[in-house]
Amino acid sequence: MRWIVIGALALEMAAMTWLVAKAQDRGLPDPALTPGVVVDVDKATLCQVGYAASVRHYDREIRNQVFASYGLTAVDRRDYELDHLVPLSLAGGDEPRNMWPQSRRSEPFNAEVKDTLEDVLHHEVCAGRMPLAEAQEAIRTDWIAAYAKYVGGAPRRFVARSAEER
Repeated sequence: MRWIVIGALALEMAAMTWLVAKAQDRGLPDPALTPGVVVDVDKATLCQVGYAASVRHYDREIRNQVFASYGLTAVDRRDYELDHLVPLSLAGGDEPRNMWPQSRRSEPFNAEVKDTLEDVLHHEVCAGRMPLAEAQEAIRTDWIAAYAKYVGGAPRRFVARSAEER
């Protein structure tokens, strides 16, 4: 009986590892480490210019903690953005359970692309065209799917072309 329980636990751990790896392969955070946390902020405050900067207070210790939790201790940190899953501009919490090291280099989805989605959702919420809770849930659940829905398709990179090609 003991070996069956141990075997079942090993199988469950393997399944969880596979799911986390698949999420991270797609540019999503590990939901066990970064479930996404929101804070209670009224829309008028949230939509003021400078709100996000006024509530961003994490320090080097938190940054190190988040990177270590993802096993990223010997990496060039310039390749990553310590990102808030639910952005501060959508009332995301400024705490480790809402942060993960998001790649700046992965293609096509990376930190820069997610920033575009964050801007679009913030604009929609502040314009009154989308409830805040809907925007938070969309980005928390699967920001890549939310990008496709609210921004449209896969991101395209700027490619310089000559006048004859246009």
